[in-house]
Amino acid sequence: MTDKQIRILYIDDEEHNLQSFKASFRKQYNITTTTSVVEAEGFMEQKEFHVVLADQRMPGMTGTQFFEKIRIRFPEPIRILITGHTDISAAIDAINKGEVFRFIDKPWDYTYVENAITHAFEIFNTRAELKQRNLDLEKAYEELDKFVYSASHDLRAPLMSVLGIVNLALMEDKVESQNEYLDLIKQSVKKLDTFIINIIDYYKNARGVATMTPINFQELVNDVTEAIRFLPEFENVEMTTDITQTGVFESDVMKLRIIFNNLISNAVKFQDPKKEKSFIKLSIHATPANTLITFEDNGLGIKKDDLEKIFKMFYRAGATNSGSGIGLYIVHEAINKLEGKIKVTSTLGEGSIFEIDIPSINK
Repeated sequence: MTDKQIRILYIDDEEHNLQSFKASFRKQYNITTTTSVVEAEGFMEQKEFHVVLADQRMPGMTGTQFFEKIRIRFPEPIRILITGHTDISAAIDAINKGEVFRFIDKPWDYTYVENAITHAFEIFNTRAELKQRNLDLEKAYEELDKFVYSASHDLRAPLMSVLGIVNLALMEDKVESQNEYLDLIKQSVKKLDTFIINIIDYYKNARGVATMTPINFQELVNDVTEAIRFLPEFENVEMTTDITQTGVFESDVMKLRIIFNNLISNAVKFQDPKKEKSFIKLSIHATPANTLITFEDNGLGIKKDDLEKIFKMFYRAGATNSGSGIGLYIVHEAINKLEGKIKVTSTLGEGSIFEIDIPSINK
């Protein structure tokens, strides 16, 4: 963020001080001025300010009292007190009650004010970054607890199924039953393999360092579809692609691969067995600025009540046991890291449409 984007609110009961300040700094900052503390609060409710300046000696309410009043409701802006009087007790009150960052004496020195605002803005940014990191840390701890509990269950369940089937097979005398048992074992191993792949994707997406490179979407789609052709359900699906790409689009190929792999695999796994013909329609329109991606299928669809929850970790829409509940969460996280957006529309029994908009690194 540049200095031109620093938003300042200045409250002073003397109009000529406001005019002088605005005339001096209007080219550097986005400045809002007012002679009324009531109007100032109204401005703060409507707009985010990075720095708030207030004159100490104002009728009805001092600058210190104003800061004390707003600091709970609006803790983010950095507060600077302007005073033409040397008053130790007022300074102590300002620091203790209004949590004032700095004092500026009247008549102010241009360079001093400029430096004060620059330092105040640096503190504003540092606090904002720290707040976001704390939120990210809280989210990570919450997800870790959920991840450990659910992962341990989902990793053991297929293994217990395999063990139970093996025990049944050992007790069975008929040789013709062996293929049935082997098929059941195969299904359990597939679930386990899918879950392990999702865990690897989760780790790569959460911890991997982003590598931005030019993207060739035709190659990317070919690589992904080639990797999942071994799925027995894939042969029952007709997949069509419509890819148009002009210019160079740069992004993180690993995250894009995760997105494509999960959405295509889901469409394959959750096709509707009642339909004679299942399809996946993939449309990609890429430019140097952004890429629009649409995945459409005529699969089982998603219930309306589940649409807002499908991107939560370990949420299984319809309480199905065929999915790990982590794939769409990883997709959503990957899109967020790419600063993109995803929209889902679906009708139960008819199919789903996933629309994704991802900006280029060079946007």
